[in-house]
Amino acid sequence: MAPATSRPSAARQSSLRETNLAVLTRTLFASGGGLSRADLAVRTGLTRATVSRLCQELIEAGIVDEHEQDVATGPGRPATPLHPARRTLAGLGFEVNIDYMAGRSLDLAGTVLGEFKVPGSFADSDPAAVLPQLGELAADLVETTRATGARIVGTHLALPGLVDATATTLLFAPNLGWRSVRPMGLLGNRFRALGAEVRVANDAKLQALAAATQGPGGEAKPSTFLYVSGDIGIGSAIIVDGEISGGQHGWAGELGHVSIEPFGPLCHCGSRGCLERYAGKTAVLEVAQLPPTTPSADVLRRLEIGEERVHRAVARAGWALGIAIADALNLLDLSDVVLGTGLAPLVPWLEPSLRRELATRVLAAQFVDISVVGAPEDPCPASTGGALRALQSVISRPAAWIPGD
Repeated sequence: MAPATSRPSAARQSSLRETNLAVLTRTLFASGGGLSRADLAVRTGLTRATVSRLCQELIEAGIVDEHEQDVATGPGRPATPLHPARRTLAGLGFEVNIDYMAGRSLDLAGTVLGEFKVPGSFADSDPAAVLPQLGELAADLVETTRATGARIVGTHLALPGLVDATATTLLFAPNLGWRSVRPMGLLGNRFRALGAEVRVANDAKLQALAAATQGPGGEAKPSTFLYVSGDIGIGSAIIVDGEISGGQHGWAGELGHVSIEPFGPLCHCGSRGCLERYAGKTAVLEVAQLPPTTPSADVLRRLEIGEERVHRAVARAGWALGIAIADALNLLDLSDVVLGTGLAPLVPWLEPSLRRELATRVLAAQFVDISVVGAPEDPCPASTGGALRALQSVISRPAAWIPGD
């Protein structure tokens, strides 16, 4: 009697289907859209029948759209291009920084469905007073997003400090003066009633994710780099192959609290001589003898006309950044640096002193080209990064968003 032919179990078939769906979405979104079913079959190695069946599921779930058919260039029917769907699923990102709060919602095509940015003064503030204000603005954005017909898939709140592994609690934000804060409980009844669960993240890490991403699911270049932001303080993150590298506890990248001078000025974190006391916005304005409320545009204007004290302050910041970044590059074996938020516009004036330190202090400087560039302009990159992180859950696990799965 011939042995029975073994068949894959239902669980194995389901797992294979989920894997294949993820392969298709990752491939399509990484391309930016415009691929046909035949293109996807070639790129993924899946059969045309499998691709056709799974793409239909993605279309019906509102993850993928069919656009008008391309003009035929050969025999047979013209190919129908597929694109990330618009106004069906949306990710939300919010942030509280020292001098503003902001929010943004994005759909799978990268379209901004709604946003806000409100100035404020939140240094050494009371989270019980600040977060309800954010909650009202966030509730408005949730309602605006849902009014477009989009379903919200996730919400991330960016804060400038250490966040616990559960992504529910801010452990310590030195410049805000916040400790052990659970934001969800402070956003107010109106926001909570909308049912949008919030995950908390470090702001620099979400900024870095925005710099590493070319639209939802797309990868910008470079894809591996050290990100350094410069708002009131200094934030940092490590990006490897387009993804955040968080370390054992998710806290990797606190470059702002690397010591430049062990007995230097006292920092909000309790230590002395931290990088942000030399290269943060407050420190630069202090050395430049400018009021702490001086707009960034005014600093740039003064640099452009050659105001000496401002040039000295920025050169000092570049010197300090060069020391700290060199240590990071030696430790991490990276050769690309992206400067974000307040530092990006200053790159032409930071570079001379920064590069002198890198050339002297990076052991491998004679063997690799070290790239230092500004991040793409974005008025609220942490909000963008939060929305993108939420959407990534759809692109990496589309089966979870298909009705009936």
